Amino acid sequence: MQAITTNTITSERFLEIRQQTEQICSSLEPEDVSIQPADFVSPPKWHLAHTTWFFEQFILSDFCSDYKVFHEDYAYYFNSYYNNVGKRVLRAERGLMTRPTLQSVLEYRACVNEHLAQFIAKGISEEISNIIEIGLQHEQQHQELLIYDIKYIFGNQPSFPKLDYTIQLQVETQTQTFIPIKEGVYEIGHNNDGFCFDNELGRHKVYLHEYQISNRLVTNAEYIQFIEAGGYNDFNLWHAEGWDFVQNNKLKAPLYWHYVEEKWMQYTLNGFVEVDGNLPVSHVTFYEAFAYAQWKGMRLPTEFEWEVASVQFKYGQLWEWTNSAYLPYPNYTKVDGALGEYNGKFMVNQMVLRGASVATSKNHSRATYRNFFQANLRWQFSGIRLAK
Repeated sequence: MQAITTNTITSERFLEIRQQTEQICSSLEPEDVSIQPADFVSPPKWHLAHTTWFFEQFILSDFCSDYKVFHEDYAYYFNSYYNNVGKRVLRAERGLMTRPTLQSVLEYRACVNEHLAQFIAKGISEEISNIIEIGLQHEQQHQELLIYDIKYIFGNQPSFPKLDYTIQLQVETQTQTFIPIKEGVYEIGHNNDGFCFDNELGRHKVYLHEYQISNRLVTNAEYIQFIEAGGYNDFNLWHAEGWDFVQNNKLKAPLYWHYVEEKWMQYTLNGFVEVDGNLPVSHVTFYEAFAYAQWKGMRLPTEFEWEVASVQFKYGQLWEWTNSAYLPYPNYTKVDGALGEYNGKFMVNQMVLRGASVATSKNHSRATYRNFFQANLRWQFSGIRLAK
């Protein structure tokens, strides 16, 4: 569940965000939208339908008395993890669904859009407004996940297709320096009237020792030095679990990297290109980020160190791994019902990432935002900022 928001819910804003999801998928072919090459990837068609089901399930079905559910089986097909709502297709089996067709899913989106836009236009209560805001924020999260999943789908094909949607990292032009942060007690967590997720709440004080944090992200060129120095072959640099993961999966470089004719090549959504040493290194696991920091004689910042220092550096190119487990803040409370399953149930075996990425939707970048993934995942747009 999320915090109460001061954002304004209008039909225009609702439809604009919904259209953005379809824009991301606009250059996909029908053959692209149902495939699921890994269990952590969801087919684009599923994203289009799931974000629609959210509004149908939690708004139209509960508050619109004259609305008739579009299809009685769609709740089973397109529920994600809301156990309070009912049974669902297992995540790893989403790619087995060739039906409903893409056309049926687009008709589903159009139907729900029409009904909900009309419903909003008639005037809604604060309670309903807050739930719709959750739905819009949820959809924008899926817009970023869509980009991750499309890149993974395309990046594991021999033709390395391009996506007609601009996603571009910028070179790290700053000379690396380390920003000193004084020892002291600092306040952490969301503290204004804008929207936030519940995991950002419970503003509290933390004590930090004096530390220094890099003004920029680690670059591809710097990471290549780690590779060439044998970083993937030195068990001393890795957590035991990370070393096992590297060995079992034969990792030698970040995701989407290929060594071809004596040079590193990389798949991007703009095609298969030579690795640009000046761009920040991306698509690394927590294990890789940790090992690189160890090799440099440094460490990853905690999420609290990152948040305190974030006013002194630019962020937003890549989600940045921190050395903090994803846990609740003091006085964190989870609401009852299905929407209470949103964040709290995942507070185990995950690490926090801070900042945002070039794939992040508008207004989802703030210093208190707590993203979280399992340590072995790297299909997300993740990078490394060092601390010492």
